[in-house]
Amino acid sequence: MLCPEAPYPVMGGGPMRTACLLEYLAKKYVLDVITFCEPGSADPRDAIPQGLVRNVKIINLPYHGKKKHERALRNLQRLARGIPPLVDRFAGFNLDINRKYELGVIEHFWCAPYIDQLRPHCRKIALNLHNVESVLLASCADQEAAANRWALHRFSDACRKLETELFPAFDFLLVTSKSDRDRIGVGTVFPNAIPVVPRPVVPKRDEIVFSGNMAYLPNMLGTQWFAEKIWPTLRHRRPSLKWRLVGKNPQALRLQTGDGIEITGPVDDAIAELATARAAVVPILSGSGTRLKILENWAAGVPIIATALGAEGLECRDGEHLLLADTPEDFTEAVLSVVNDSALAQRLADSGRALYEQKYTWPIAWKMLEETGL
Repeated sequence: MLCPEAPYPVMGGGPMRTACLLEYLAKKYVLDVITFCEPGSADPRDAIPQGLVRNVKIINLPYHGKKKHERALRNLQRLARGIPPLVDRFAGFNLDINRKYELGVIEHFWCAPYIDQLRPHCRKIALNLHNVESVLLASCADQEAAANRWALHRFSDACRKLETELFPAFDFLLVTSKSDRDRIGVGTVFPNAIPVVPRPVVPKRDEIVFSGNMAYLPNMLGTQWFAEKIWPTLRHRRPSLKWRLVGKNPQALRLQTGDGIEITGPVDDAIAELATARAAVVPILSGSGTRLKILENWAAGVPIIATALGAEGLECRDGEHLLLADTPEDFTEAVLSVVNDSALAQRLADSGRALYEQKYTWPIAWKMLEETGL
């Protein structure tokens, strides 16, 4: 199993999906893992549950500056070469594989080109897509200003070209939803899921919550839209209400604290942290895949207000499992209806929790994987 980011500790949507697949494979195979490690990060081996894998090989990535001008320079170089972001970040390493394997698994499109190194050693190879990168970048482009829009469309085109070349080379192609499968015309649905967790019983605060990796572009764009178009009206109409943002890389957010906005940063137990909110907001305007943040809030028993794109790919119904709203006015009214109506909030929370238990736990996802023959 080749992972561009370590699956443990399980913090964020990417590691969660990878860990779900890894724990399924570990029940069937003797499992070796190759994972990349950012400079200064903890040794990924320390966080992997004991006995789960046989060997873990670490590939140390070179230092990449994270200042704005350093990122801009790298992206200009990528644009000039027509290379998608992150694909080049993980490229060019010798995996040094010296065994024969029944199955090879590559996590994320970013590492898909390594199929050439895996093929001589693996009878079959699977690519686990967390998103359709060409779709994700194109949808983000539509939310950006002119210069960024042009760059993201160029990156989207580069991804689409590489997807066309690489996808047919894999024996298994795992996608998060029927929506993503329809977009690329191939793939087996392996849904995003989270472990089975008890529903927290905690007192509610007068707050709404947003969770996720704040450096992920769809999250950055969505929170900016919410802060500019929705939060001022909510704050005016319910002055006591707070908006809390929970997740890693809070420094990437394009908004300031104050005026009822609180930034928590990463937490050890996301579901326990989310459970105190009266409602969760998922104001996502771009992206691909499905949102783990929705599954976590369903598990936490928190009613959700989301855009249609935010809930895309999940088997849920508006008005039953969550509320959908796509304009600032509709989103504002939906949030107020939930925080002001405890009966509505309880009904949405109970239905969401039931749907999570029926369709979006790890054991349910593992049953679907079993049917693929993986």
